[in-house]
Amino acid sequence: MHSISVENIYKDYRIYARPQDRLLELLTRKQRHRVFHVLRDISFSVLEGKSLGIIGDNGAGKSTLMKLLVGTLQPSGGTIDIRGQVAALLELGAGFHPEFSGRRNIYLNASLLGVPDDDIVALENDIIEFSELRDFIDQPVKTYSSGMYVRLAFSIATMVRPDVLVIDEALSVGDIAFQKKCVQRMNEFRQQNKTMVFCSHSMYHVQELCDTAIWLEKGRIREIGKSEEVVANYEDYCNSRRVYTKGEEQANVHGSEEGVAAKDCRILETVMRNTDGEVITAVDPLQEVVLELRAEILNDQTRCFFGFALMKDLEEVMSTYLATERPDVESGPFNKGEIITVQVRLKGLTMRTGNFHVLGGVADESGLLWYETKLSKEIKINVNKGWGPLVMPCEWSMTRK
Repeated sequence: MHSISVENIYKDYRIYARPQDRLLELLTRKQRHRVFHVLRDISFSVLEGKSLGIIGDNGAGKSTLMKLLVGTLQPSGGTIDIRGQVAALLELGAGFHPEFSGRRNIYLNASLLGVPDDDIVALENDIIEFSELRDFIDQPVKTYSSGMYVRLAFSIATMVRPDVLVIDEALSVGDIAFQKKCVQRMNEFRQQNKTMVFCSHSMYHVQELCDTAIWLEKGRIREIGKSEEVVANYEDYCNSRRVYTKGEEQANVHGSEEGVAAKDCRILETVMRNTDGEVITAVDPLQEVVLELRAEILNDQTRCFFGFALMKDLEEVMSTYLATERPDVESGPFNKGEIITVQVRLKGLTMRTGNFHVLGGVADESGLLWYETKLSKEIKINVNKGWGPLVMPCEWSMTRK
């Protein structure tokens, strides 16, 4: 039997350029808004006793979907059917009255979840003990830290034993010790054959706590399936995505006479050399090699980091990644017109089979925004005996007695 059934829901918002346009639209009957599609064509179901994870980039529609499931928002179309009592942990402090004490908010929150007053009295001490807020429980919650908010909210939501538990990313503000208690409680919840919907950027927790997962992208379901498979595909997508600086995006849109993006540095060449300094396109396993890139600095007082990756064949599968984000390697400032040569020596190349490219990259001083990348020519691994894609440097020993 399904605990949650969602069929073809969508959610739209009307966006007005000015607040008064809403009134003018009512008076003149002339449209003064644009429609923003938050969610489109969302359909899925969750069996009783199963857990669903929801993942995706910021702005993909995850939190909106969670609010639709618990009823704090209504869909613009489609149907949502949830069987049993629902408890939710969504936005920080949602459902709390800031002037009330933590104790009074226990009664308020539990009452909103439909728990009779007599049952709340019986649960009160357990909720306080789990939240570890006994010294602060009679203080107004407006004086609580974000972590204290979450402790109390999670304790209430899980202690009332709902049939369906919906949890957004709120757990991320708790400390490590309390997060461990929360995970234990969520595992207990699953063992009791309850249904759970969990939205998080922690891929580990989604894999460990959820049976299935939904990957949302721009308001639509990109993939749904076993949590480990969906998470793996999402991580591959995140790792392979290229990130541009704002300046580069604008340059690509507007262009320039030479069609070159506005940035602080550009890569001239990426190569692999042997220890004699010769550029090579074939290499033996465990051979000592040097990865090299040359870059031109385009602006004065530029600080940047450089990196290398070994890309397997043309599949854009990264085998390893090395970067200059370390205190013993200079990061500038460099001046306009300088040509920077960056090298890293690999003591032994561990690839045993196939072909690969060296990818050279240059990033801003944060190490997060990559200006440019450039591939070397294809490099071939010379034929050799053995099994598996890698060969490890090692030392053998044997004794006899």
